[in-house]
Amino acid sequence: MLTRRQLAALGATVLTEAALAQRAAVTGPIPPGTIWLNANENPDGPPKASLEAMMKVLPMAGRYHYQQFRPFYSTLAASEGLDASQILVGAGSSEVLQCAIHAFTGPGRPLIAANPTYESPMAVAEAANRQVIRVGLTSAYAADVKKMVAEADKAGGGLIYFCNPNNPTSTVTSKPDVNWLIDNLPRNTVALIDEAYYHFSESPNLESAVRRVKEGRGVVVSRTFSKIYGMAGLRAGYVCARPDLIEKMTPFRNNVISIVTVHAVLAALENAPALLAERKAKYNRIRAGVCDFLKSKNVPYIDPHANFMMIDIKRDVRTFAGGLLAKGVAVGRPFPPMDGFLRVSIGSAEDMEKFKRVFWEVYSA
Repeated sequence: MLTRRQLAALGATVLTEAALAQRAAVTGPIPPGTIWLNANENPDGPPKASLEAMMKVLPMAGRYHYQQFRPFYSTLAASEGLDASQILVGAGSSEVLQCAIHAFTGPGRPLIAANPTYESPMAVAEAANRQVIRVGLTSAYAADVKKMVAEADKAGGGLIYFCNPNNPTSTVTSKPDVNWLIDNLPRNTVALIDEAYYHFSESPNLESAVRRVKEGRGVVVSRTFSKIYGMAGLRAGYVCARPDLIEKMTPFRNNVISIVTVHAVLAALENAPALLAERKAKYNRIRAGVCDFLKSKNVPYIDPHANFMMIDIKRDVRTFAGGLLAKGVAVGRPFPPMDGFLRVSIGSAEDMEKFKRVFWEVYSA
């Protein structure tokens, strides 16, 4: 049973998530035909099999179907080579990331986060009056694992958090560095590694930390169906961890996800290897075309490994993004301290043709 203090923290979490959503929203007049490259969504949406599965279950959505969740958890866990006791499912990865914040930070146990990275965990921790220590990225825009471990050691424990590939920089923290981090976690410290964009990367230097979960290490790995699976609006994500870590996070989960979403996920998992390979190839090909365009215009960017990229526009991103929106292109929010970089999601081939045209109009004006 949650204490009054925990309930108050969860209330703050809900408000924080709403505030982040508001910050991500594009404000001001939106021209007809605007393309949306602001939230790292997949324009393909859910796969056909998932759409068909949802249509079948919709007439039965008048009931909770709780009896279907236990086999669902087992199937999802098996897709990662894990047992159901090693996963926790939530509404997108946001909910389960927040569960980790509440479970593994507290008085004397700070959140130690890469900076910049996905902001929700830091905002949640601050709303719950937890200390947040932000550690700048390396010169390669990777997580500085040695500094993060040093901060955890100095604090006597805590929760270390970063994305891999990282949001917003679309960069990879190498497998030697991730393994070093996990092997050198200080006492009373857990590593939370957000792999929302893992399936888009082709880098031989990237390795999922799920392998270290199987070894029983102190790591929590988050995944989502919002990105490559195209189910952002269906809200499905999960974390993988040792059973004792899952048990500590579970009281902070709000509820089960929609039964409609459950069937969409199950249908997608049936053909996951082919689906993931096809979508990775498609969007990485489109992304390569944007990179070629930027090279041809001598516009610098960070080498990307996800379905978005960071372009070094060397000017205030807020003003620049406003200029793009006026011409029907919505792009990502600012990510301090990288205020001179523009984060752009990779959309359809047609979307990116429009982006290239409008970007150059605004950039060269």
